[in-house]
Amino acid sequence: MSEKTKYELEFVVQSSPQLLYQYISTPSGLSEWFADNVNSRGELFTFIWDDSEEEAKLLSKKSGERIKFRWVADEDDGNDYFFELRIQVDEITKDVSLMITDYSEDDEIEESKMLWDNMISNLKQVLGSA
Repeated sequence: MSEKTKYELEFVVQSSPQLLYQYISTPSGLSEWFADNVNSRGELFTFIWDDSEEEAKLLSKKSGERIKFRWVADEDDGNDYFFELRIQVDEITKDVSLMITDYSEDDEIEESKMLWDNMISNLKQVLGSA
């Protein structure tokens, strides 16, 4: 399997950091925009889309700030790839941004970025900030 490349995206979101954190860190929040349904048992999250299901392990989280997951399939393959959702507030303008860190195969990076664009667009609609 080829190496994946790390990439980062930034999305300005019209929302309070506290509200945004609820949507990126809880199963109910994530199921509003990230997947059709999300369940969690301890640090294991199950993401469900149509007829596919993926499990991710919660690696770390800092309340009100960030959450980091690793897909169980990557872990089983011995890879240390992860995806992280991090809230950043500009000290001067107070603009709230959602920073995404993820990994993708080189030939799928543009597709992955478009997927995140679509998902963050859904998130903004849910937050009423579209």
